[in-house]
Amino acid sequence: MRLPDNEIRDITKLLEEGKPLPDKYRFMLFGDDREIELVWNGKSRDVTNVILPFQTIEHVDEPRAEANLTAQAELFDPTTGRQLKGWTNKLIWGDNKFVLSSLKSGPLRDEIEANGGIKLIYIDPPFDVGADFSMDVEIGEETLEKAPSVLEEIAYRDTWGKGTDSFLAMIYERLLIMKDLLAEDGSIYVHCDWRVTGLIRQVLDEVFNQSNLINEIIWYFSQGGKGSSYFGKKHNTIWLYSKSTKPIFNEKEVRLPFTPHKQDSKGKNFGGRMGTDEDGREYVEKWGTGKKKLYRYYLDEGKLPEDVWTDIQSIQSAATERVNYPTQKPEALLERVIKASSNAGDLVVDFFCGSGTTAAVAEKLGRKWITSDLGKFAIHTARKRLINVQRELKAEGKDFRAFEILNLGRYERDFFVSGLADLDDSQRNKAEQAKEQAFNQLILSAYKAEPITGFRTFRGKKQNRVVAIGPANLPVSRLFAEEVVAECIEKGVTKVDLLAFEFEMGLFPSIQDEASSKGVDLVLKHIPKEVFDKRAVDRGEARFHDVAYIEVRPHFNGNSVCIELTNYSVFYTQGITSFAEEGLKNGGSQIVVENGQVIKISKDKDGLLNPREILTKNWHDWVDYWSIDFDFTNRKEIVRIKDEKSGEFSEKWTGDFIFENEWQSFRTRQDRSLELKSIFKELPPGRRRIAIKVVDIFGNDTMKVIPVTIGGKA
Repeated sequence: MRLPDNEIRDITKLLEEGKPLPDKYRFMLFGDDREIELVWNGKSRDVTNVILPFQTIEHVDEPRAEANLTAQAELFDPTTGRQLKGWTNKLIWGDNKFVLSSLKSGPLRDEIEANGGIKLIYIDPPFDVGADFSMDVEIGEETLEKAPSVLEEIAYRDTWGKGTDSFLAMIYERLLIMKDLLAEDGSIYVHCDWRVTGLIRQVLDEVFNQSNLINEIIWYFSQGGKGSSYFGKKHNTIWLYSKSTKPIFNEKEVRLPFTPHKQDSKGKNFGGRMGTDEDGREYVEKWGTGKKKLYRYYLDEGKLPEDVWTDIQSIQSAATERVNYPTQKPEALLERVIKASSNAGDLVVDFFCGSGTTAAVAEKLGRKWITSDLGKFAIHTARKRLINVQRELKAEGKDFRAFEILNLGRYERDFFVSGLADLDDSQRNKAEQAKEQAFNQLILSAYKAEPITGFRTFRGKKQNRVVAIGPANLPVSRLFAEEVVAECIEKGVTKVDLLAFEFEMGLFPSIQDEASSKGVDLVLKHIPKEVFDKRAVDRGEARFHDVAYIEVRPHFNGNSVCIELTNYSVFYTQGITSFAEEGLKNGGSQIVVENGQVIKISKDKDGLLNPREILTKNWHDWVDYWSIDFDFTNRKEIVRIKDEKSGEFSEKWTGDFIFENEWQSFRTRQDRSLELKSIFKELPPGRRRIAIKVVDIFGNDTMKVIPVTIGGKA
C-alpha cells in the first residue's frame, strides 16, 4: 500500500533515532492475515538450533522370564535376559529447550522417524509462579525441604523472572519445536490451570492453528480449591490440538459405562426407552432434536467421554501410585489421554517429566516413550517408579522395554564458557564478559583464592593449587573437565580444584581416575548457593564441599560375588544454621543441613534455643537408592557427533562406559527400608571391574568402580 508522505517522514525519523515502530506500522508495512495475535515483550519465532549429543549414563532393564527369551530370541541376551535390540525408552536429564533442539536436528531424529515418529505429546508445564523446584524429602520421621539447585533456580528465573512475558517466551519456543517433531497424525495435550489457560490457548492457536483445536478438556476434581471469598477452583484445563486434520483418535478405547439416571420399577433408567434386542443386548433409545430421528445406544458399548471429566480424581494421600511429588497427576488421567491418541507401539513424549507418570502409563500400555526434566530429583523419582513398573510387568508375564538415562553433555568449547553467557551466543559482548569476570571474582573471593589471568580454564590460585570454575547455567561436562586436565598437563600443573554448582551424571570418579593416571590431582568441589549471600561469605559460612564418596566390600562364594555397601559420605550444607536460629520464632523449629548432617533446630516458648537434634543417625540415612553393574567395562559409551562442514554424523567413543543396572535396592513411600548387601551374582572366572552407583535423598549420584578377580580376591 502507498503511505502518505507524513507517515513516511514519521517512520524515517523513528528509524533514524533507533526507536521502535508503533504496532500500526507493522500491519501497514508488512501485512498480516492474523486478526488477533498475542504479543509479549521479546517475542520471536527464532528457536534454539543447538545440537548436543545425548550421553547414555545408565541402562535399566529387568531380566526377562525364560519364556519371553525363547519367544523373542533375537531381541534379548539368552544369558542375562536383557534387551539387545529394538527401541530403548529414554529418560533425559537436561533443559528441555536443548533436548528439543537436539531431538529435532540431531541423530536421534532418524531413530524417532524409523519408529513411526512422535504420535503424542503430553506436557504439564510449570504454570504456577510459585513452583520453584523445592521438594520434600523424608529423613526418618521428619521431612526436609530440598532447596532448588542453582541450575533449577536459573530455570525458574528464565520461566518466571519477567512474569508472564518470560513464561510465554519459554513455552512458545518449545511448542514451535514440538510441532516440528510431531508426526502428521500426532496430537498434543497441554495441561494448565486458571493462571495461564487463556494465554496458552492464544499461543497454541498461533503455533498449531485454531482450526486444529480438537477439545478444551475440563478436568474436575473435588479436592482442594476451597475459599470463602471466591468460588472454589476445582478444575484444570487440558488443551488438545492436532498437527493435521486426521489425528489418531481411538474413541472405542476410552468409552465409559452408561450411568443410570435413576431407578425405576423395572430397574435402571438411562434417560430413554429401555429395551433388549434379539441377541439379548440391552439398549436405550433416545429421540434426537425435534424428534426427527430415534437413536439406539447399546449399554455394552458404553459412551464416549464428554469434554468435562468428572470421573478421575486427583491423587489421594493414601494412593499406592503416590510418590510424594508435588505436581504428580493420576495415572487414570494419562491412561485416557494415551489410549485416545496413540496405538500400541507408538511413541509418546513428555518434556516436563516430573514424577514420570506419562512414561509409567505409556510403558504399561505398550507404548514407546521419551521423557525429560531439568531436575535431578525428578529424574531419580521417575527412575525408581519406572523400575517398579518393569518389575510389575515382569511379575504379570507382560512385555516391557529397557530404558536408558541420558545426559545432554559433552558441550563444545563455545557452549561451555565459564560464567553466565547464553548457550546460543558464542559471540559475547563486553557486558557479558564483564558479567563473567564478576561471577568468577565472586566465587574466588568466597573460596579465598586469588585471581589469575592468561589461562584458558584456570581462574584463580589457592596456596599450591590452581582453581577452575564451571559455568553457572550448565552442569560441568566431561569435556569441560578434560580441558582443565589438558591445560594442567600443558602448563606443568599437578594440582587443580574444579568448582561447580552441578556436575553431569556419571562424571566421577572416572574423571579423577583419568586425571590421576596423567599425573594431575583433580579435586571436584560443589559451590554453595550461599556464595551469593554476602553475610554468609563474610562470616565464613559459605562452605565449598567435596563430592560424595562410597565404600563397599565384595564377598565371594566360588564364582559368585555380592557387594556390600559399607559407607557413604556426603558434605552437603543447605542454609546457614546460625541465620536460621536467629530467625526462628518462639516455639518454632526448622530443619537444616550442615556439613553432611541433617539437623533439627528449635526454640522453646521463651525463645531459648534447644539442643540441636541430629536426624541423620547413620550414614545410610542419606542413601535413597543404590545399584550395581557387575561388568562395567562391557559396554562402551558411544555418542554421535555432527561434522559442521559435511553435516554428517559420526560415532565416537567418549572413553567412558555405560552403567548397566543389573541389581538395585531403593526406598519407596510405602517401604523405607534399604538392603545394604546385594544378591550373589555368578560370573565367568577372570578379572573384571564392578561399578556401584549411589543416589542420595536429594537425587545426586555418585559412583565407585572396583576391580575384582572371580575365583580369586578383590
